[in-house]
Amino acid sequence: MASDGKTGLQLRSLIKKSGELEISLAEVPTPEPGPDEIVVRVEATPVNPSDLGLLIGPADLSTAKASGTKEFPVISAKVPQAALGGLAARLDQSMPVGNEGAGVVVKTGSSDAAKALLGKTVALLGGAMYAQYRVARARDVLVLPEGTTPAEGASCFVNPLTALGMTETMRREGHKALVHTAAASNLGQMLNKICLKDGIPLVNIVRSKAQADILHKIGAKYVVDSSAPTFVDDLTNALVETGATIAFDAIGGGKLAGQILNAMEVAINKTAKEYSRYGSAVHKQVYVYGSLDTGPIELPRGFGMAWGVGGWLLTYFLQKLPPADFARLRQRVVDELKTTFASHYTQVVSLQEALSLSNIAIYAKRATGEKFLINPNKG
Repeated sequence: MASDGKTGLQLRSLIKKSGELEISLAEVPTPEPGPDEIVVRVEATPVNPSDLGLLIGPADLSTAKASGTKEFPVISAKVPQAALGGLAARLDQSMPVGNEGAGVVVKTGSSDAAKALLGKTVALLGGAMYAQYRVARARDVLVLPEGTTPAEGASCFVNPLTALGMTETMRREGHKALVHTAAASNLGQMLNKICLKDGIPLVNIVRSKAQADILHKIGAKYVVDSSAPTFVDDLTNALVETGATIAFDAIGGGKLAGQILNAMEVAINKTAKEYSRYGSAVHKQVYVYGSLDTGPIELPRGFGMAWGVGGWLLTYFLQKLPPADFARLRQRVVDELKTTFASHYTQVVSLQEALSLSNIAIYAKRATGEKFLINPNKG
């Protein structure tokens, strides 16, 4: 849908106090950029799992219905009453969606730093990216290398910095190898490439042979399938070989975090010099960074007293990171954008197409190998 630049479409998500989700498109004015600001025509913005929490929330998609028009579709679905208590801060507020994206700078403020970006292809992070235009501070965008398309740069913040954040956390907390679950995802493939390049042993946990094959093809050494009858033994053997004592878990609920901690304890004790009734003194850590399973985390206690399970979020990690280290990670993403940090998408859709029931049914599953890219300015 064409736009004159003075206004543009923006995708909004609203959860009403009555218990109804409504996703729609709104035509909003494009703000005039301040002296140090720029206007980006957004041409590529991914649908990440982290976007779905705001876009769909806890709505029951089996109740989803489409209405509105072709240009301004509306999707509605019921939200369980039990979930509304945790949503008090967003009820009855129409919220813009989309964490990251890339596009071309079409207008700038008066500062030299802003004017220097006119016509450049840039990537940015910060919300409200499912929109035709986005105003941002010049210093907050990442200028993409010459010849890089918006699609190639659309996912250069969330997944790349999450993967780098994992290895950075591993080093800072004194571990020498790590475990990753749901490991065949775009993020998981990036993490493998980082670890292969940096010489970090990585244990990948996947849920099918097809996912294992994806990782073997890019050189992953340790891949274990949680659906295999030998899973626990396979995981323990990989932990013995790598010495991994920190895990990043995208699943969240269920048994997996507990299985990882118990397998770590068994692996450590295979080389222990003496028995302790308190278990090994080696600290074992699982960080939950995703919620593919929103159920309770089950922790059968067979892993001693030196352990931790906690949440890990990229935003909080970056807030604590010294500016020089953040700059170093960002520069690595730029340098390796078309290799280590290349993302792959199965579909490119317009804002209207993103609000079709058939497409929502696919991307809401968060399935490996089904990644959507939205081009808000797609014809």
